[in-house]
Amino acid sequence: MRVMVIHRIDDSALPAVGSDEEVAFDRDIDLWDTEMRCRGVLGGRLEVSTATKISMCAGEVLGRPFAETKEQIASYIVLECANLAEAIEISSRHPTVRYGGFELRRLAD
Repeated sequence: MRVMVIHRIDDSALPAVGSDEEVAFDRDIDLWDTEMRCRGVLGGRLEVSTATKISMCAGEVLGRPFAETKEQIASYIVLECANLAEAIEISSRHPTVRYGGFELRRLAD
């Protein structure tokens, strides 16, 4: 089964830029990604820094950087799992769970 894992992060809880905690967090994410690729369960993920919001104003399409919010969708991943229990086990070990949470959604066939 394919499951989309949507990462939600509270920006105020993230480690300070350049701190030892941020370096460790980034390392932990890289390790998790590598493990999941080796297991063959990891699909795609977002590049967070390029988010663009598209909206319509007075009949004109506007594109602008995505507005920051207290809790944002930080990224997503697609997992190929045997079942929901495996998807929960895998996503619960992702480092971003320390700074927010996840929403799991099964992808339609």
